[in-house]
Amino acid sequence: MFEFPLLSLMTFLPLIGAILIFTLRGSEEAVARNARYTALYASLITLTLSLYMLVKFDPSGTAFQFVEKKTWFPTLGISYYMGVDGISLFFAALSALLTPLCILASWQSIEKRVREYMIVFLALETFMIGTFCALDSVLFYIFFEGVLIPMFFIIGIWGGPRRVYSAFKFFLYTLLGSVLMLLALLTLYFETGTTDIPALMAAPVAAGLQYWLWLAFFASFAVKMPMWPLHTWLPDAHVEAPTAGSVILAGVLLKMGGYGFLRFSLPMFPEASLFFTPLVFALSIVAIIYTSLIALVQDDMKKLIAYSSVAHMGFVTLGIFTGTVQGLAGGIFQMISHGLVSGALFLCVGVLYDRLHTREISRYGGLVKNMPHYAVIFMIFTLAAIGLPGTSGFVGEFLALLGTFKVSTTAAALAATGVILGAAYMLVLYRRVIFGPQTNKEAAVLPDLGLREIVVFLPLLLSVLWLGIFPNFIIDRITPSIEHLLALHQPAQEAPVHD
Repeated sequence: MFEFPLLSLMTFLPLIGAILIFTLRGSEEAVARNARYTALYASLITLTLSLYMLVKFDPSGTAFQFVEKKTWFPTLGISYYMGVDGISLFFAALSALLTPLCILASWQSIEKRVREYMIVFLALETFMIGTFCALDSVLFYIFFEGVLIPMFFIIGIWGGPRRVYSAFKFFLYTLLGSVLMLLALLTLYFETGTTDIPALMAAPVAAGLQYWLWLAFFASFAVKMPMWPLHTWLPDAHVEAPTAGSVILAGVLLKMGGYGFLRFSLPMFPEASLFFTPLVFALSIVAIIYTSLIALVQDDMKKLIAYSSVAHMGFVTLGIFTGTVQGLAGGIFQMISHGLVSGALFLCVGVLYDRLHTREISRYGGLVKNMPHYAVIFMIFTLAAIGLPGTSGFVGEFLALLGTFKVSTTAAALAATGVILGAAYMLVLYRRVIFGPQTNKEAAVLPDLGLREIVVFLPLLLSVLWLGIFPNFIIDRITPSIEHLLALHQPAQEAPVHD
């Protein structure tokens, strides 16, 4: 047990900041200014706590660390139970990193209902960090579903022309799968008598029941990832969401599905996970190839990056269900890397949208002449998305493909085509925007990055390059937890080759 309630502070400090913003009084301009600074300070303190957590985390341990446990509903056996292991550690830190960057990115672009926007964004951070720290299934479900509410408002109020349609589509898609997950959690509770996630991970579940429970959890997590063909809500949500909403959606919310597979599906239902592995492989390969081809023909920058996210998540699900240390490490690393890279790419799109108020690729071209600093930053994140060695994008894809190759050479070969397609659509995007002919006079006079925008990009840039050169910082901390997970997932380790 960790005496200092670090995870509770990390989780609920943003909510305290939201309450403080709610109490602000004065003129509309003064309230907006104070709301921005309060949200920024609250999120920066949360980030500082997350960095402290990373420093104090013991990389050699397999047990959950910084544990806090208090009885919540004693008659039902439900506890307020928080803790992190190597798997959840970096997702909580990623949530804490992206939030202040999103607040800075929204500093000027959000002009209406600023107080409400900052309140909703801080509430979203509380739910995100809580999801990755919760070790009680009821608490996890509350945080997991709570994320939907602030994101629904972010898209529906501050989004584009079709914001209401996209917000409801996002909400209904994810809610439908979550209802099935709730039924599965209730079934687990009645079968085992506990809501304690570590206990559930170790508790045996009847083989016949495993398949149904696995499918119920899969319905929720596959929508959240999102896996093909349940991905159709994502492009609409990204296109209509404000820039910061897209950053959080791609950077954190998509990772909740993969985290759910790691925390519930693999350890709790090992036989079912092994049985459904060919299905997951097939869906992942279709997602990688199909959505990459769709991305190639997009003229909207946000839509292109949204479809690329579906393809990158295909590598994640491939790696996770290989049942190998390399595959699982690759899937987790890819999720963390994608959170940084895709978030940065959406911020790059936001920079242009704030200046010209359009996301059409054809309206840009030749920006290297008048926006050289932007061109360099956009290039680095484009190369990271492609998976260039020396960037974080390479490590995750390489390990995921290596783990897949050990299980199925056919699946690995098919998935590898996604790397080529990914290079094609990202380089075409970069060439048309940065090096294309400068036919639009408005684009030819756009100003380069300002100081605030450079401050937003710098942490992401350094993280992507540092993790690409020193990936062991993550791998050393996630490997003990992966090995512990595979010990609970013995059938997957003995999986036959699927070719």
